[in-house]
Amino acid sequence: MREANLTLIQTFFIVARDGSYSAAARKLGMSYQSAANHVRRLEQLLGERLVVSEQGAKTVALTPRGRSLYKLLLPELDTMLARLDRTLQKERPVLRVGLPQAIFFYLMPPILAQFRALFPQVEIIAFERDTALPEMIRDGSLDLCITERYFGDPNVPQHLVCTYRPALVLPRDWGAPPHGEIRPWLKGRPFVTYEPGQLLRNLAIDYLQTDDAEMEIAISTSGSSSVKRCVEAGLGYAIIPAWCIEGTETTISTVDLPELPEIPIYFGEASFLARNPYVTALRQLCVGLTSAIDA
Repeated sequence: MREANLTLIQTFFIVARDGSYSAAARKLGMSYQSAANHVRRLEQLLGERLVVSEQGAKTVALTPRGRSLYKLLLPELDTMLARLDRTLQKERPVLRVGLPQAIFFYLMPPILAQFRALFPQVEIIAFERDTALPEMIRDGSLDLCITERYFGDPNVPQHLVCTYRPALVLPRDWGAPPHGEIRPWLKGRPFVTYEPGQLLRNLAIDYLQTDDAEMEIAISTSGSSSVKRCVEAGLGYAIIPAWCIEGTETTISTVDLPELPEIPIYFGEASFLARNPYVTALRQLCVGLTSAIDA
């Protein structure tokens, strides 16, 4: 049974034991379609049908091969799953969250303080990164993510939790920029931005590029904190989230950019965790994530 894994076998076993995809989906915390897909994948690997489901029927029937496999699994797998459930219940719960470093640094501490007050037993492990997040959720390395990027992946459902405005920051010793159109004034000055592929980099370049010439980027770095630090050191100007600007800076000036669109922030999780109580609670706390700073 090359490539078959415990997830596929467990899903088939619970479908066979409980008699329906919907019952297995509730038990495993996944969608009806995911449970059906797991069984179909196992059938493909075995090269035989295991389950028959009539159109519109609420229950399923096992084929002879399906009954044979279920009976083979029953003595061992039922006991193993029961023991695994008991073991997991004794373990301290953990949520593994992937998110950009700036979102964690500027926005998450008050959210996590509220979450800890509700669930002091849950450990949060933060992976501060902005790339490969959907892949890490699909392969089991992460449970959820908070990001500006929309994946369009049914295995990683995402929920819009807030939006924010970008702002332009520049060294204060450059002097006051002109009122009105600022882009010609910036032309030829050093530009600090994010690594290729990041949403805010693309938006900033599209906005700042006034002709067909390529933008001359002085420094590219991984996140908003590093970009802002470079501007504070006088290395160039940048476009960063407005919530990175604390209002106490003495070395940088800020220019609002109302002509740019608001940027969304999404909360995403592995599909089977959509109803997990810890994930649900953290997702609800993240609604309006930027509001405290915007206020």
